[in-house]
Amino acid sequence: MATELSEGEEEGKVTGGNQVLIVEDDLREMGKKAAWSVSSCKPGNGVSALRDENLETYWQSDGAQPHLVNIQFQKKVKLQLIVLYVDFKLDESYTPSKISIRAGDGFHNLKEIKTVELLKPSGWVYLSLSGNDPRETFVNTFMLQIAVLSNHLNGRDTHVRQIKVYGPRPNPIPHQPFHFTSREFITYSFVR
Repeated sequence: MATELSEGEEEGKVTGGNQVLIVEDDLREMGKKAAWSVSSCKPGNGVSALRDENLETYWQSDGAQPHLVNIQFQKKVKLQLIVLYVDFKLDESYTPSKISIRAGDGFHNLKEIKTVELLKPSGWVYLSLSGNDPRETFVNTFMLQIAVLSNHLNGRDTHVRQIKVYGPRPNPIPHQPFHFTSREFITYSFVR
């Protein structure tokens, strides 16, 4: 996983990137349950390129910064991790260098929860949504917005090859074959 060096409460720096996507078993991809939109895009390089599981395609913005990716859910969801695939070697000045992550109920009340600086990333970059308090392991929200504030080498437009959003699995016990919904059933789920 990429390392995150904390500079302050909301600002971090991320270097490197993983060529292989590795995610813990107790997380599930939540992006399929969302409506995705972007602030702008070049023809043929829109939202579908962000979600097509192909690292050769990419979303390319078209216009003034900040470039926005909006992820809206029908009901409030718990989100724990954002994973981006960006590649400085291929995209150079199109590679994001500073990203802001915002959450809220809709466009009207988005609050910045994290700002991250990317240092020539190449691969999957992991951005945890956990707070500074160990009890804050996720964000409970209707909407997530990823804002590209600046690019490497002062580039204007941006390339992001993939975005995945993960939340905790509903089953609190990992590797459990059955998915019980109440604590009482979970208590009696093991044969002694």
